Amino acid sequence: VMELYYGYGVQRIIGYQYGYEGLSPKFGHAPIDLTPETVTPIHETGGTILGTSRGSQDTSEMVDTLHRMGVNMLFTIGGDGTQRAALEMSEEIRKRKLLISVIGVPKTIDNDILYMDKSFGFETAFGVAYESVLCAHTEASCARNGIGLVKLMGRDSGWIATSAALATSVASVVLIPEVSFEVEPLLNYIQDRLERRRHATILVAEGAGQDLFKAKEQGLDKSGNAKFHDIGLFLKEQLKTHLSAAGIDHTIKYIDPSYMLRAVKASPGDSLYALRLAQGAVHAAMSGRTEMVIGRVRKHYVHLPMPLIATGRKKVRADGDDWLAVLESTGQPARFE
Repeated sequence: VMELYYGYGVQRIIGYQYGYEGLSPKFGHAPIDLTPETVTPIHETGGTILGTSRGSQDTSEMVDTLHRMGVNMLFTIGGDGTQRAALEMSEEIRKRKLLISVIGVPKTIDNDILYMDKSFGFETAFGVAYESVLCAHTEASCARNGIGLVKLMGRDSGWIATSAALATSVASVVLIPEVSFEVEPLLNYIQDRLERRRHATILVAEGAGQDLFKAKEQGLDKSGNAKFHDIGLFLKEQLKTHLSAAGIDHTIKYIDPSYMLRAVKASPGDSLYALRLAQGAVHAAMSGRTEMVIGRVRKHYVHLPMPLIATGRKKVRADGDDWLAVLESTGQPARFE
C-alpha cells in the first residue's frame, strides 16, 4: 500500500476479505479500502487485517469480480495453494484478454515454496519454535528421565523443526515428513538415551510419521489437503506405554505451539523481508509483468514464474547439508528402522 500510494500515486487500493472468499459474491464479503493510515501499524500485531480462509472458489467468478470492479492489479499473498489459485486466475484472465496483472507474494511459515531462499513468516515462526524447544529442554532436564516432546508445524516439509533443532542444539531426536521412521527402533533409542543421559528432547513436525497410522484416510480439509493424524499425541502415548512396560519412571512434557507460530507479530527480519517483497511486487505489476511471484534467490530479489512455483513444494533433502547437520547435532541415527 505504501509503495502504491506514495511511490506511484495510486489512489484506490482495496483488500478482499477472507482470502479468495472475498472474490466470490456468494459470501457477501465487502472489500475494504486500504490507505497508508489503515496499514501503518499492522506489522506491530499478529494475524491479518483482511482475514483468511480455506477452500477453493470458482475461478471464473473471481475473475468476473475483478473485471466488474475495475481491478487491474491483483496481489496474492500466501503459500503454494494461494499461488496455484492465482495461476488459474491469471490463465483465465489471459483467455479473456483482460488487462489485469497477477503478482504473488510468498507468505507461509512452512518455508516450502520452491526455488526461493525463504518465504515471509518462516523466520517469525522459527523464532517461536526456538523458544518452545528451549522450554521443553528445560522441563526435560529438570526431571529424572524427563522427556520434552514438541510438535511443530510442517505438513510436508520439516524446515521449522530442522532449523529449531540446529539453532537450539538441545534436541535429542528430530522427526520430519521427509524421513520415514519405525516406532519400535525409535522408542528403543529414546529409552537408551534416558539410561545414558536421564533426559531427552524430541522435535516432531506435524506431517512426520503419517504412514504409521492404520486408518490412512482422515478426509480432506476445505483446501483439498489430507487431514493428518496427530503424530505428537501418538508419540506421547507410545513413549508412555513403552517406558512403563520397561519399568522406567519418567515424565513427559508435551508442547504444541502450532497456532502461536502463526499468531505472533512478525520479527524485525520478517518485517524487513515483507517490505522488500511488497516493493518488488508493486514494481513488477507497474512495469506490466504478470503471472509471477516475487522471491529472494541467493540474496537477490527476482521474478519467479507462477507455473514454476506451482510444480511442487520445497523439502528438506535427506541427503542434504541441512539434514546431515541435524544428525550431527542430535547424534541420532540416519534412520530408525
